[in-house]
Parts: sequence; structure tokens; C-alpha cells
Amino acid sequence: MAVKKIEKKEDKEVVSESSKMSGDLTESSGEPQLTDLPGIGPAVASKLESAGIYDMMSLAVMGPTELGDAAGVSPAVARKAIQAARNMLDLGFTDGIEYAKKRANVLNITTGSKSFNELLGGKGIQSRAVTEAFGAYGSGKTQLGLTLSVNVQLPLEQGGANGKCVFIDTEGTFRPARIKQIAENLEANPEKVLKNIFVARAFNSDHQILLLEKISEMIKAGEPIKLLIVDSLTAHFRAEFAGRGQLADRQQKLNRYMHNLMKLAEQHNLAVYVTNQVMANPAQLFGDPTTAIGGHIVGHASTYRIYLRRGKKDSRVAKLIDSPDLPDNETIFFLSDAGVIDE
Repeated sequence: MAVKKIEKKEDKEVVSESSKMSGDLTESSGEPQLTDLPGIGPAVASKLESAGIYDMMSLAVMGPTELGDAAGVSPAVARKAIQAARNMLDLGFTDGIEYAKKRANVLNITTGSKSFNELLGGKGIQSRAVTEAFGAYGSGKTQLGLTLSVNVQLPLEQGGANGKCVFIDTEGTFRPARIKQIAENLEANPEKVLKNIFVARAFNSDHQILLLEKISEMIKAGEPIKLLIVDSLTAHFRAEFAGRGQLADRQQKLNRYMHNLMKLAEQHNLAVYVTNQVMANPAQLFGDPTTAIGGHIVGHASTYRIYLRRGKKDSRVAKLIDSPDLPDNETIFFLSDAGVIDE
């Protein structure tokens, strides 16, 4: 197996206490706070947090009217606060060397399969990115998500991110028993592994959108969340916006949701993994007619796009469809009691 076993020690936590204080730039070590801005006192900051604005970046990209309505301040005060936030963050251009330094803290989470990791550049899925897996039922999308939710808790040297996971379940696919099974095969404490996975069952698209705001609250409260899983991304949008007449509304709402996922991934140095449903394209006369739901909006917003399908002899095939830095390729992996593995 690609993942080394975790030693069973009473004093060894799956997530170390030190990880709660270390990591990305969005946590509170010397980071400017909203109350550092002119005109933003504790009461106004509390109103902003109630409106889902927790950090300087969220405020800096707002308009004066929008901020005034959210915080209950005059447009002049709002304009002043926005300008101060933009000056503090230095939102201009930077050269490639500086940008490379900013990406030095990108984390990787192993899939559990060496060949699958190689498909994704050698180390698994990345933080500061949205990785989308689409495919028919039984292709391994959810199983990959469940495996990642365990592996994110591994130490860095074992292919993890030493962090916790948030799992947004839209189809009732999260199974604690499966998590325990995967954890036991890694010789990890199943109870501790489950405790480090925060699960929410989303019952409609509005609830699904609202849950993203809760993640920012949890990170601000000190939770070392390093992985966000949405399984599945499009189920509610597909059910609630039926027919061509509602297609534009669905795509606009889905577009906003995808951009919120991208923003979360970038601001908090998270890895985002989403599963997507498929349909058969009737216009496809030759070749595989399987097409991902969400159209170009989901395709453009996903950093890495993977097509999963069943292969021969109980294998699964992962095909990298789109990536900013990797060539199109495919590989074979298997599902077992340990989750995603090589043969």
C-alpha cells in the first residue's frame, strides 16, 4: 500500500495539537483583524461575521453599498474600510517568484493508490484546488471521498495533511461503518478518525450553500480543517431546477457555489473534493456518451477533473480530463476494505 501504517500508541493523536496552531496564512498568527480597520469596531465586526464576512479578503472585495447594508455603517465609512483592507492585503500584481513562494505551503492528500497519486502529479489531491470526480454510479466517487477523509488525518510524511475533514452529504452516502473499516486497515483509532470528520446532511441547494459559511466559522474557531468534500455537487441543483426554462437560473446559482468553493480553497489552504453526477449525451453517436452534469460552468471552475468508470476484473479506471499542469492520462485502481488501493 502507498500509505504507511500508523502506530498504535495511546499518546499519539491522529491530528496533532500543534497542527491547530500552524498552517495557512488565514489563521490568527499575526493576521490583521477586521477590527484593525477604521470604522470597524467589535459591534460592527460582529454584524459582519453574522453576514458571513470573517476575514480581510472578504471585506476587501465588497462594494461600499454592500458593506454598508451588511454592517449598518454609512457609505463613506464603508468606502474607507474597504480601501484600508485593500492597502493591507496588497491586492496588486506580483512576480512569478513571489507567487511561487505563496504556493510553497500547498498540501497534498494521498488517495491511497500510488498509481492514482501519479495521475495527479505524484502526491494525491492538492490544497488550494477543486478536484472534481464524475462518473456513473458504482464508479468509486464516494469511496474515493471516504478514503480521502481518513487519509487527510495522516501525518505529512505519510501523505496526509495532519488535519480534519468536512463532509457535505447531499445524497445520504456517508457511512461511519465504512470510515471505521478504512481506519482499522490503517491501524488508526476508528473513534478518533470519526471524531475528526464533521458531517452535515444538506437537504436542498440553499442548505448546501449555507453550509459553506459554517466552514469559515469553524476554521475561525480554530478547527484545523484541511479537506472539504461535497458528495454530490449537483444532486440538489439538478432536482430543483428542472427543464430548460430553469436552466439559466440553475447554472447561475451553481456558478456562484463553485466560486465560493474556489474562494474557500484559496483563503484557507483547503483541498476541495467534489463528486458529480453524469448523464448520457443523446447527440454522441460514437464513443462514450457519458457527460458530467453542470456543463462548462463546473468544468471551468474545477482545477482537476477526473472521469471514473468501472474497469475489468473489479478494477476502476481514473482518467484525468483537465488539469492546469498535468497531461491527460488514465490509470487503474481498486476498492477494498482499506478504501482506494493499488492491486
